[in-house]
Amino acid sequence: MAGGEDSLRSLLRAANALLQQRRYHAALAVIKGFRNGAVYGAKIRAPHALVMTFLFKSGSFREKLKSIAQATYAHSRNLAYFVFTYKGLLAAQSRLQGKKIPFHSFLAACIGGWLVFGDNNPINSQIIMYLLSRILFGLSRLAVQKGYIPQPRQDPFPLLAALVWGTVLWLFEYHRDTLQPSLQSSMTYLYEDSEVWHDMSDFLIYNKRTDSK
Repeated sequence: MAGGEDSLRSLLRAANALLQQRRYHAALAVIKGFRNGAVYGAKIRAPHALVMTFLFKSGSFREKLKSIAQATYAHSRNLAYFVFTYKGLLAAQSRLQGKKIPFHSFLAACIGGWLVFGDNNPINSQIIMYLLSRILFGLSRLAVQKGYIPQPRQDPFPLLAALVWGTVLWLFEYHRDTLQPSLQSSMTYLYEDSEVWHDMSDFLIYNKRTDSK
C-alpha cells in the first residue's frame, strides 16, 4: 500500500515538474485550452438547453434530457476542438516565423472556424450570432478609439436599442422564417401566446391549457 502511494507521489512530482518546463509551454497550453473549451462549453450550454427544452419543446422527460445532453455535448466538443485548433495553429505560426504577429490570430481563428463551426446547425448558428453581435460592438468601439469615426456627443445606445427592437419585431411579424428557431419560439411565447386564454388557469397560471375544455 505504501509503495503504491510513493509511486503515485513520484508520478505527481514528475508531472508537476514537466508542467514547469518552459519548452513545453506551447504544447501544454494547447492541451489545457482543449480542457477549458470543453468545460466552458458545457457550463454555457447546459443551463441554456435546460431552460429552452423544458419551456418550448414537447416530448417525454427522457427525450428532453437526451436533447439537453446532445446539445451540451455538441457545444462542449466544438469549443474544445476550436480552442485546440486555434492555439495549435497559433503556436505553429509563431514557431515558424520566430515571433507572434496579429495576423496569426486572425488566420488561426479563420481556419478553426471553418473546420469546427462551418457546419450550419442550430448550435453553431447560435454561437456565431452570439459572436457577431459582440464583434459589431467591438469594431464600433475600435473605430472610435482609432479616430475613424468621431466620438458621439450623446450615448448612441438608446437609438441602437430602438432600431434593434423595431427591426426584430418587424421581422417576427412579417418575415418570421428569417429568424433563428429559438428566437421564434421565444417571441411566439411573449407576443402571440399572450393573446390567447380561456379562463384564469391559462391567463395567470399556465401559458396554455392542457385539458380538453
